[in-house]
Amino acid sequence: MSTNRKKLLLPDSMGRIGWDLLKDRDDIEPVGFPNTIGPDAFRALLEDASGAALGVTPFKEPELAAAPRIQVLARIGVGYDAVDVPALTRRKIPLMVAGTANSVAVAEEAMYLMTTLAKKGPLMNALVREGRWWDKLKNLPMEMFEKTVLIIGFGRIGTRVAKRCLGMEMQVLVYDPYIAAEKIRAAGCEPISDLEAALPRADFVTIHCPKTPETVAMFNAARLARMKPTAYLVNTARGGIIDERALQAVLSEGKLAGAGIDVFEKEPAPLDHPLLKLPNVQVSPHVAGVTRESVDRMATTAVRNLLSVLDGTPNRENAINPEVFD
Repeated sequence: MSTNRKKLLLPDSMGRIGWDLLKDRDDIEPVGFPNTIGPDAFRALLEDASGAALGVTPFKEPELAAAPRIQVLARIGVGYDAVDVPALTRRKIPLMVAGTANSVAVAEEAMYLMTTLAKKGPLMNALVREGRWWDKLKNLPMEMFEKTVLIIGFGRIGTRVAKRCLGMEMQVLVYDPYIAAEKIRAAGCEPISDLEAALPRADFVTIHCPKTPETVAMFNAARLARMKPTAYLVNTARGGIIDERALQAVLSEGKLAGAGIDVFEKEPAPLDHPLLKLPNVQVSPHVAGVTRESVDRMATTAVRNLLSVLDGTPNRENAINPEVFD
């Protein structure tokens, strides 16, 4: 690589539209790497890299030590629990995320999971295919009309979920201690300051907060026990926010009606995972934010985020640590 070109590491899985944005940039050398790359091979690539877009690849102190020229990192998505943000901030390196690029996709997946659970989608499909038509009367679906949903987190995704729930004429509660109550009320929702008091009211709980030390095991045995036995819990945020053992226990004991899970503590989830053995659990492979449309939006946003920093015009609103620009 010539010394006047800047090397950008991009995962091979990133949407081609993102690569295409670099075709006319003679000052940039894009270098691909597989999502399954090992840590040693990735660190070797980092030695002369100016920036990197990250899919599932972690970036922590060892990676930072291997990257003396790194100026910017971008997530192809919005979650960043696999990135050591304080370490980046100490080096004045911004971490950029995809903004609203996948928020529509995640909001729609949350609605799909809630609706599928309420309407007993897999069961009804099986009844027809197995010739058990009249067994439908033994396990009727429920309406979402006038049911209460509790949304955990009122950011880019939670606000969209709220709009969709309001459109279905549900009562919407919002728990987010970092959002002003006035903003939540202005959106037609009820702000909640006491999570424990709100849980027994909810027919649905859907999680849309980041995974942080504050939210790890946020839904533990004690909080799950406060939910109605007829309620449903949906997680399209991050694995580990729900205590999976505690969830398996309440579902098995009939103390919770069902769960929709897109994310697991360990991914891919092992085939012998206890939650996969339960008929009242609807699962998907961490795909909520990944659609044909969002893949293109995320790739475009990630590359533009990288270039904005390298070109000296950073897109501050997509930076997790914008203080590095000051």
